[in-house]
Order: sequence, then C-alpha cells, then structure tokens
Amino acid sequence: MKFFKQNLKSTSKKDKVECEMVEKLRFRDPKLAKRLAEKIHGIAPKDTVKICHVCGTHEWTITHFGLRNLLPANVEVIAGPGCPVCVTPASEIDEAVQLALKGVVITCFGDVLRVPGSEMSLLDAKAKGADVRIVYGVGDAVKMAEKELKKEFVFLAIGFETTAPSTAVEILNKPPENFSFLVSHRVIPPAMKLLAEMKDLNLNGFIAPGHVSTIIGLQPYEIFPKAYGMPTVVAGFEPIDVLFGVYMILKQLKKDKPRLENEYARVVRWEGNTKAQELMQKVFNVVDGGWRGLGTILSSKFTLKKEYAAYDAHLKHEVKVEHGVDIQHGCRCHQVIIGKIKPTACPLFMKACTPQKPVGACMVGIEGTCRIWAKAT
Repeated sequence: MKFFKQNLKSTSKKDKVECEMVEKLRFRDPKLAKRLAEKIHGIAPKDTVKICHVCGTHEWTITHFGLRNLLPANVEVIAGPGCPVCVTPASEIDEAVQLALKGVVITCFGDVLRVPGSEMSLLDAKAKGADVRIVYGVGDAVKMAEKELKKEFVFLAIGFETTAPSTAVEILNKPPENFSFLVSHRVIPPAMKLLAEMKDLNLNGFIAPGHVSTIIGLQPYEIFPKAYGMPTVVAGFEPIDVLFGVYMILKQLKKDKPRLENEYARVVRWEGNTKAQELMQKVFNVVDGGWRGLGTILSSKFTLKKEYAAYDAHLKHEVKVEHGVDIQHGCRCHQVIIGKIKPTACPLFMKACTPQKPVGACMVGIEGTCRIWAKAT
C-alpha cells in the first residue's frame, strides 16, 4: 500500500492512473480472495450466520463476482434496502406524475424514470406527452430551468445521504424562481434499526454501506453493536473488501465481542464528511418517512426547512398524494428489499417481471436486487 501511495505522489498523471489500476486489481486478486475464503471457512461457526448488507453496489459486487459461492453454506449474506430507487414509495412517484401531467417539467435520474407509481411511471407520463427529462445531476436540471424561464421545473431528488448534499448545495445557491424540488431523500441508519428489530429476520451482523459512510461517518452505526449486539463493519465495494468485511464479522462473533469496525479506512473517516453534513443540516429537517413495502420508518426522511419553503414543489404546486399502491399484484419486492426472500422466490421474476418490462421497483434501478440477479442469469 505504501508503494502505491508514494508512486501516486511522485509520478506523472499517466503513471498515477496505472498505479491506481494496479491497486484496483489488487482488490480483485483471485489468489487473495481464495485465501480469504479459506480463512472464512476456518472461522465460521457451525450455526447459521445471517449478515445483511445495505447497499446496491455491494449486492452487485457479491453477485457479479460470485462471492456467495466462496462462503460456507451456513454463512448467508442477504441484501437489505440499499437501493434508493427501490424504496421510494409509490405516492412520491405519483406526485411527480401528477405534476408532469399538469405541464410541469420533471427532471430526474435515469433509473427513476421507470419506477412504478400507483397507476403509472414517469415514463408512462412521458408517453402521454408530459415533459420528463433525464439529468446526470441536479446542477444540469438547474441549468435547464435558467435557459427556459417561462416553464416550471421540478427536480425529483431521490437518494440516501450520499446524494442529499448535492441537493442542499443547489438550494443554498438559490436556483431560479421557476425551479423547485420534490425531496425524496432517505436516511439509512433508521432502516437498519428496523431490520435489527425484526425478530423473524434473525440477523447476526451488518455490512454498512461505503458510499453513505463517506458522508455520515461511523458514529451513527454505534447503536448496532451496543444496543443490539450486532457486529457492524463498514466495507468498500471490491470483492476483497466484501470478503474481508464478512471475515471481520465472523471474528467478532467467534469472540462474542460485537463492535463497529471500518474495513473501508482508505476512504471512510470516523467523522465522515463534515462539510456535507453541515450542508444537509442547514437545508433539511429529518422526519418520519414512508419506504416502499416497509411502511413508515421513524426519522428516516429529509424534508426542506421552513426558510427554504419557496423551493418546495409540494407547496408551490399544491401537490399531495396521501396514499399510494406500493406493491403490484403478485410482486414480492417488499420481501426482497429486506432479504426475506431471494429474487428467484418471487413468482414474477424473469417471467412477468424482467429488466425490459419491470413490474416491481427492485427490477428497475441498477442497484435493485432483482435487476442485479436478472443481469447475472
């Protein structure tokens, strides 16, 4: 590791890229993965161990690289609600659809477009003539609004603590008067708390999300080893990261000393990104929020503070959907989201529900468990 860091300081841009590639490959080294798997087999208890990760990128790594095949049969790694698109309730998609059909320009990320609402998605609304535009970031949406001042623009702000700071930045920069937000940002630790308290889920440990942790740091996860006796490890996204995270949790279980550890120390700091945290605290309040298929989770959603009410699309355009239909007939996304079933246990998986024609939200987003499994088959 020191060799790579020294090279990155003293070499040219081209050499730095090559060093970074070598470092990346090191975290995908098959020999190292095999050694880690052997250690995991050597330390695994005889009883069943169920570890939950809460990140779509972790699920992609686990599935894409076949990491479950390297684990003992009794060590199960399940996917939790780590896909922000998947957990956005139908009612909030319905709000965006309602505004789109009224003539408001809706801007959103590409994987939001096909997320099902109660009756239709934003793609369906677009097919009916609504102006729905895909953007790479909220800044792109603001630039569109500045060029077309006679139109009303709304950005559907979906994502966890990872993307919430970028929304906060644009609000603090005072976007044009024809621009407002439907804020659908969620907070991860309360959802993890819900999972920890599900008695029929029987979790033994958490792999905490790396992206979110770069923002919020480690402190919000302390509750899990302290109050619930659950080993918790923040892990990165390469195969070696995930395997080492599993190994660290098994070591804690063997010693019966649950604690919070940081496998992703090369990126995640204890305090997190304090600047990003300050931005979120300036702009947002944390309130109870609905999660698709999970119901209301306490203190799990961001909403705009009163001083930024002018940018709240709910107030500006008088839109409010009290209830939405989260689960379509036959869909079992609500069980996939919390790891109670595997995607293949859903009767619609790769039959009525495919990446080309998704029925449930888990098949839509690139971080959705069903979509990841579908792409791997």
